Amino acid sequence: MLQFPDIDLTALLPWAIGAAVVAVLIVALVVGIRLARRGRRARAKARERLDELGARLVELDDATEELEIEIGMSNALYDGRPPASLRRARLTAQHTRDDAFAAYSEASADDVHPSAQRREAARLTAGIDKAMAVIRSARAENEAWLDDHTTAGEQVAVARRRLDDLRTRMGDPAALRAELARIADEHEWEDAADADARAHDALDEASSHLTEAEQHADSDVAQARTSLRACETSLARAEHASRLLEETYRLVGNARQAIDDERMAAESAIRAAMGTQKTLDADAAPKLAEAIRVAETALASATELAQRRPVTANERIARLRDRLDVALGDSRTQQQQLRGARSALPGSLNAARSALARAEAVVLDAEVDARVRLDSARRELALARQAHDPIEALEASRRARLDAETAATLARNRKRRR
Repeated sequence: MLQFPDIDLTALLPWAIGAAVVAVLIVALVVGIRLARRGRRARAKARERLDELGARLVELDDATEELEIEIGMSNALYDGRPPASLRRARLTAQHTRDDAFAAYSEASADDVHPSAQRREAARLTAGIDKAMAVIRSARAENEAWLDDHTTAGEQVAVARRRLDDLRTRMGDPAALRAELARIADEHEWEDAADADARAHDALDEASSHLTEAEQHADSDVAQARTSLRACETSLARAEHASRLLEETYRLVGNARQAIDDERMAAESAIRAAMGTQKTLDADAAPKLAEAIRVAETALASATELAQRRPVTANERIARLRDRLDVALGDSRTQQQQLRGARSALPGSLNAARSALARAEAVVLDAEVDARVRLDSARRELALARQAHDPIEALEASRRARLDAETAATLARNRKRRR
């Protein structure tokens, strides 16, 4: 039989205590490192990197818009096809910007680890720097081509044709604004209330810059080119104001045509909810009954103002249907949910479009958060239009509307702080 030596436990006790202390210290050190990586200072550093990324993203977004102006200037000079370098630069800038908008939004979430935020900020900043370098290279290449193959006088003539063409396409913005005032309250088109004046002022500025370019075309080519760029910038502003007015008029007109159908669809949805309420137990039925009462009140309110405020009425109907769907929850069958989604989708899409149009009117020189929300709204609206499942489409349209409303709020708040 094996004999084991006697072990003096009292002699091992100091060693055991020492090992336990070391283990505790190691655990404390690991926990401390993890807390430090997630602590206030770590989050402050990550926020600083994200802010720097946001500023660079705004620069890229602005540079992408300026590139569109550059392409507009070159389009006629290249017989309708802008140089390949500019087209490639535009694609690179657009793809980099769009991807960075989405990635910035994900990285800014509160549950993302600060170290991951810093890594993502570094990665996206590097991509933006590359895109900006591509833009600079393409513009320099285009400038060299223009110097070698065109004169300032030819560029002035092209700009003159663009100015005349835009003036013809715009027609009389004041007449369109007057028609808006006739069919709807100003609340429905307040973001476009001065679009006609802005369009005319921008055209006048473009004409003034073009006159300056003509005066310097033979004597100072550099100054002529500077005036031509200012002319193109003014033309872009005039076109934006004109499009805003036309889009607003279209949205108001569509809302007027759709309001009766949306009201009847909402009435049908409320009746269906009443039928569902009868099948619920004593605990759930009163909650749905209250939701139905609120929906009926909201529908009556929307109907009262629909004559002069059709866009607002349609948006209110879309919201009451959102709340009614939440109240119904899982109490409907899959088939009932599909029918409800098909019924609610047209109005929800219209509400998302009108919210997006208002956001685009104010998110012009906004900070990155508003631009990110606007980009998200565009993505969600595109998803809603492409989705084959009506439930998915409806959910995407609702997200688009909420993102657009948030973008507009962020942009307006910034203007108030100025």
